[in-house]
Amino acid sequence: MNVLIVKTSSLGDIVHTLPALTDAKAAIPNISFDWAVEENFAQIPKMHTAVQDVLPIAWRRYRKNILQAICSGELKQLCSMLRQKQYDFIIDAQGLIKSAVIAKITYGPSFGYDLDSAREKYAAYFYDHKFKIAKDQHAILRMRKLFAAVLGYQLPDTAPDYGIKQQSASLRTLFTKQSTHNDYIVFLHGTSREEKCWQEEKWMKLASFANLNNLVVYLPWGNTAELERAKRIAQKCSNAKVLPKLDLDALVLLFKQAKVVVSVDTGLAHLAAALSIPVVALYGATDPKLIGTAGSNTQIHLIDFASLEAADVWRHVVNVIPGL
Repeated sequence: MNVLIVKTSSLGDIVHTLPALTDAKAAIPNISFDWAVEENFAQIPKMHTAVQDVLPIAWRRYRKNILQAICSGELKQLCSMLRQKQYDFIIDAQGLIKSAVIAKITYGPSFGYDLDSAREKYAAYFYDHKFKIAKDQHAILRMRKLFAAVLGYQLPDTAPDYGIKQQSASLRTLFTKQSTHNDYIVFLHGTSREEKCWQEEKWMKLASFANLNNLVVYLPWGNTAELERAKRIAQKCSNAKVLPKLDLDALVLLFKQAKVVVSVDTGLAHLAAALSIPVVALYGATDPKLIGTAGSNTQIHLIDFASLEAADVWRHVVNVIPGL
């Protein structure tokens, strides 16, 4: 059975989809998945054991200059790529008009959310088959319910299993020019919206608590603004280390050896949780009941993060590190 998943973005949403694949593979052993995803996130679907092919989509790049995308033939190439196979099921797991269009132009019957369930309700008009999945539940559970309904198996009552393959490389091999430490924590200080950021001074104070407990703080970054913030934090804290720019595979290795990840509301926190790493997540405008990190290890969600002081967060960090 060949299934195409359309879930192009964002990083956290893509991670939330992985347990549904694990459910489906357990229920239907001969199933295999292809996945249409934004090119920047193509590494995430490849991590799941049931994914065969990843179809990279450059929709974010196309929309910046749609005329160029048309004239260069990139959109034509995209259509050709999507039509290379005939699928038994095409599941739009995103519920947006753009993802529904991708599902529609691909060969095979399309399945998705109904008018009341889709994030953009008019996306439902593009599907051959529609399903009602209530919105007032965690995104992972919604996804698992959608796949079970589409593929016709009973939703298991097990905890989410992300099905991520084991990585063979070592962190020391990865950071050939960077000394690595056995006891470290990771600060995910960057996020897509400014209102989701925590104050730099509080990150600095939190790093000082880590220093008093002989823990190194690693600071990954994804863009220039995050790099500059990481440098400012490191300048104030001798135990805070700015890392080289890492791709998603490298971040997996970084997370898997961390004692804990402290994070604002960002997709990388969900990746850490999927790897069974303890996460202390700071939430403001978003509701962790619907999109909070979920994993087999401790997940702590702190709301109204603007009022949280570093000492408040550190108390939770201490609770998830044995022997600290």
